[in-house]
Amino acid sequence: MIYAIGEILIDFIAKEEGKLRDVREFEKHPGGAPANVVVGLRRLGVKSALISKVGADPFGEFLIEELKKERVKTKYIIKDSNKHTGIVFVQLIGAKPEFILYDGVAYFNLRTEEIQWDFMRDAELLHFGSVLFAREPSRSTVFEVLRAVKGKVPISYDVNIRLDLWRGREKEMLKDIEEALKLADIVKIGDGELEYLNKIGIALEDFNFALVAITRGAKGNTIIHKDIRVDVPSFKVEPVDTTGAGDAFMAALLASLFYMGKLDILEFSKEELKELGSFANLVAALSTTKRGAWSVPSLEEVLKHRKFSFLP
Repeated sequence: MIYAIGEILIDFIAKEEGKLRDVREFEKHPGGAPANVVVGLRRLGVKSALISKVGADPFGEFLIEELKKERVKTKYIIKDSNKHTGIVFVQLIGAKPEFILYDGVAYFNLRTEEIQWDFMRDAELLHFGSVLFAREPSRSTVFEVLRAVKGKVPISYDVNIRLDLWRGREKEMLKDIEEALKLADIVKIGDGELEYLNKIGIALEDFNFALVAITRGAKGNTIIHKDIRVDVPSFKVEPVDTTGAGDAFMAALLASLFYMGKLDILEFSKEELKELGSFANLVAALSTTKRGAWSVPSLEEVLKHRKFSFLP
């Protein structure tokens, strides 16, 4: 079982292109990066669960029901009677999303005493992102969970920087990102985020990762393991909505490790890196041909485009 800890929310996606101020109609979609990853894993045939918090409200009920439809384990999702479920408004311009993310919501109120630690019994990997670091008590809760898990199962981290959550607190954000990088075994980062970290003096080379994936959009990705570095070209499609494409990539990367039997020992050959990079690129590309963040194709759909030696 692969677990993720982090946000689940409602994406209100504009039904028309243009500035958010001019949009009149929106579609309701489930979202939140860690939630997108566990749904993507399930669609690719890997058992998954989410540790999170929603409001005790209709949107929270909707999200839990949607996860159940996807066969994601929801036992570890808490209902908050004091905070509402998180929402995000998304505007699409040329299929590229921009976000307005709302504060003071349930997933920022995840408390350590609410964690059900029995998840560690069957956890094969724990995945997380940066969003919950932006507010207490969720920040302290996530770090406590990560430290408890470290060394027992692999930890994967999508750096996923959201600067609008850290206005005036950028130094605090960078400190948390550095601490998170120290705890991670597997890291996914976009080329823009990598450039940002490099400019302020955080270099990935200074950390001891088993696997690094650098995503470059239409330019493909770079996968790094120790001294092995491979550049993998993108899979060409006509995108409709790129919301959640990075999470689709992350889900496919973790699914690759599961099918390769690599979760116990994170050791890879150059050919294996090429294959997992190609698989993740293909899944991410196909996800952009549908609207909404839960757009990862099934394993059967993926195999119509290409066969992979590590898949059953």
